[in-house]
Amino acid sequence: MQLFIILNMKNYLALFSISLFFSCGNPTKEDSLENLDKKSAREVTLTTVTKGDTVYHLTKQNIWVNGEKLVEKVDTIKTALNENTWSTDTLSKKLNEIPIYVTVQ
Repeated sequence: MQLFIILNMKNYLALFSISLFFSCGNPTKEDSLENLDKKSAREVTLTTVTKGDTVYHLTKQNIWVNGEKLVEKVDTIKTALNENTWSTDTLSKKLNEIPIYVTVQ
């Protein structure tokens, strides 16, 4: 019985090793930015501009189809450089220093 368990565990280990080898050896191909079609695309530029105690968060969008710009739009969100929150954290970052988190759907 013990010999059967040991042989079974060796088989499982061998199968696991083989599956690990094949899963790691075949990485998925990702398109680099240089290879993307720029003639038909949606271009988004995020910019942060600070003037005095005010921070402007700009989002500029261009939509291109077959090399022609169809639409361009700029949206602006205006915030104070230092926001007052309920947090007791005295080391809070200024709003022009926070990281940009982007979600693409």
